[in-house]
Amino acid sequence: MPNKKNSGLGRGLSSILPSVDLEDPKPKVTVTTAISSIAIVDIEVNPFQPRKEFDEEALNDLAQSIRQQGVITPITVRQMPDGKYQLIAGERRMRASLIAGLTHLPAYIRVATDGQMMEMALVENIQRENLNAMEIAFSYNALIEECQLTHEQLSERVGKNRSTITNYLRLLSLPAETQMALNADQISMAHARALASVDDETQHLAILHDIISQHLSVHQTEQRVKTAKEQASKVVHATNKQDNLPAKHAESRLSLKQLLQSEVDIKRSRRGKGTLTIHFNNDGDFDRIINLLTK
Repeated sequence: MPNKKNSGLGRGLSSILPSVDLEDPKPKVTVTTAISSIAIVDIEVNPFQPRKEFDEEALNDLAQSIRQQGVITPITVRQMPDGKYQLIAGERRMRASLIAGLTHLPAYIRVATDGQMMEMALVENIQRENLNAMEIAFSYNALIEECQLTHEQLSERVGKNRSTITNYLRLLSLPAETQMALNADQISMAHARALASVDDETQHLAILHDIISQHLSVHQTEQRVKTAKEQASKVVHATNKQDNLPAKHAESRLSLKQLLQSEVDIKRSRRGKGTLTIHFNNDGDFDRIINLLTK
């Protein structure tokens, strides 16, 4: 069922970060032990910063704190060939410092490639407390795909166990409507996790609409999901019995039907010989199916 697995809110990292070449050789990463004072006008923002919006009220609160106590935690930058600096971490502190009227900031100067810049920006972004579940899922996926991290490496980077990361990444396979409901806080991540086990998109969306309209609890949602799966199992069993197909053939037919969004027939003799028929409505539908199969 291509709609379910491919219709997300974004397409990997390209939806939040610019394209970069990550194949450059990685230099030895070093950080200066001393803190330098750098003019804010010489600092460029991090082009790989996935965070695009900053709460104005929170910035003003931080600016007031900076006026009274200064910048307690230095920002981190890297020096560019033109002598200026590029921000690695601390954009919120830099914005608040500008509001507070500061002209210079304490900073650590770090040597880092574009790939390392991206990784550090994403990891720092994930540590924020006000990220919603979909933002975290996209950031995890971006780190895996663009920074070429394994799940184990990602687990170490962000300080989360692998099962937590897996649960977030599963959200990216949900239908777009479910992702948008989660992004808008209409459902919780626990609701989404329960819905993730419903493969039939029609049933999936029906339960989603009930969660929103009837304010179903997570427990009630899990019961609805359980009932839906039991009904689907009965349908598969009845179809299997009617066609005298082995269980794996019946399950494969259902999977193909969902994947291709087309009728699929399987006929099999007792000796195992048979035919697989895929139906199409017109030439455009034929091309669509062929594209799915060749992928």
